[in-house]
Amino acid sequence: MRSQRTCPNGHTYYKTSDCPTCPVCEAVKKPAGGFLSLLSAPARRALASKNIQTEKQLSQCTEKEILALHGVGPAAIPVLKKALQEKGLTFKK
Repeated sequence: MRSQRTCPNGHTYYKTSDCPTCPVCEAVKKPAGGFLSLLSAPARRALASKNIQTEKQLSQCTEKEILALHGVGPAAIPVLKKALQEKGLTFKK
């Protein structure tokens, strides 16, 4: 069942899950460029929770560590690998 909610910033939205994240606020937070702009909001939040904001920081993690983060699914890995490759980097072995 969809429920109407209002976030602390005053945005009204509907959600079917218990997730408290406001989609309007998330859209505003989405980066305009860079590898983070290619990821879903949950994946971006998961990387941010580990203070991963650059490809260099990402390269210091293993693929398994990134997949273990809540919000990062298998679909994000090819995007992240490509972003690393474009910078001449890879996931830590």
